[in-house]
Amino acid sequence: MRTYRELFGTPEFAPLFLASCAQVAATTLTGLTLATLVYAQTESPLLSALSMFGPSFAAVVGATTLLSVTDRVPPRPAMTLVALATTVGCLVLAAPGLPLAAMFAVILGLGLTASIGSGVLYGLLDEILPPEGYVLGRSVLNMSVGAMQVAGFALGGALLAVVPPRTALLVGAALAAGSLLVVRLGLSARPARGSGRPSLAITWRVNRSLLSSPARRAVYLAMWVPNGLVVGCEALFVPYAPHAAAVLFVAAALGMLLGDLAAGRLLSPAARQRYITPLRFALAVPYLLFVFPLDLTVAAGAAAVASVGFMSTLLLQERLIALTGKEVRGQALGLHASGMKAMQAAGATLAGLVAQVLPVGLAMATMAALSIAVTALLTSRLRLSDPDRLTAAAVR
Repeated sequence: MRTYRELFGTPEFAPLFLASCAQVAATTLTGLTLATLVYAQTESPLLSALSMFGPSFAAVVGATTLLSVTDRVPPRPAMTLVALATTVGCLVLAAPGLPLAAMFAVILGLGLTASIGSGVLYGLLDEILPPEGYVLGRSVLNMSVGAMQVAGFALGGALLAVVPPRTALLVGAALAAGSLLVVRLGLSARPARGSGRPSLAITWRVNRSLLSSPARRAVYLAMWVPNGLVVGCEALFVPYAPHAAAVLFVAAALGMLLGDLAAGRLLSPAARQRYITPLRFALAVPYLLFVFPLDLTVAAGAAAVASVGFMSTLLLQERLIALTGKEVRGQALGLHASGMKAMQAAGATLAGLVAQVLPVGLAMATMAALSIAVTALLTSRLRLSDPDRLTAAAVR
């Protein structure tokens, strides 16, 4: 499978694509709105960052308790639950007079529900597409994430310029409701991939098995830690440019979209493996420029160039799939997504703490330097997963 026509001609890929688009647009718009609302109320970079990325902390809880659901519950009901929770959560957040503590409780609750969403989505993608089509399909979904982030941030910025933040949250609820309808009407009923009922014990057992392999563990760490530290830079966009943060978010999303396009269509399998390490470094280096005062155009360009480096995560997912048995692939991808979200939340929190004592631009450059250091430390361990040097055993 090499063309987009073949991809979208595959039954059920189009509704899966549309449902993902609506869900990403909803969460993007909602995240920007909440960060703006909280910063206006508190003037705290830390609380602003947590309002946008705090839901990812709940991913840690979900990864250790709920991930067996991804392979042991039929995918359509699971995806319906995630979309419904997002819809209801946005409506609650839009309620006038909601206390800040209650707002954060809802945000964390949404993160817990969403912790199973990525595993279900990408596990279903693996079922819908033939093996040779997964990278192309995953790159298209990644591109849709970039495009919907552009749309969500642009729409959010436009709405926040003319309506109160709580009204913008209602638009997020409507987008999530659209995702719910597409899932219910566009996807067919499928049985669960794995046998047995989901449970805490199964979640722990499979997670231990996934992380017991040095090769898989290196891939997970390479996808999680440098990525999370760079997201810490993005978490400071609002305090860095309070009245133009949407410009920086749109630029970063465009860069990520360009990277995913290159991964899906322009790079051969051999080239994809060669570019993993350079792209992991490129993810952070442009943010070192923020140590200097930057014009908004230059800052947006640096954010866009850096976000091309997120393509390395997609290339590492290809390695993870090759290292993992099909019967637990949903949980393996869910563990990746939950761990990534958790590290992004940790990076956002660390960046917020650093920005409490350092100028925001210097805090962003500090986070970039940490990402570069971690990437360098992980490079030798990542060679364990090189397909030219390893034939992986599947998880049983």
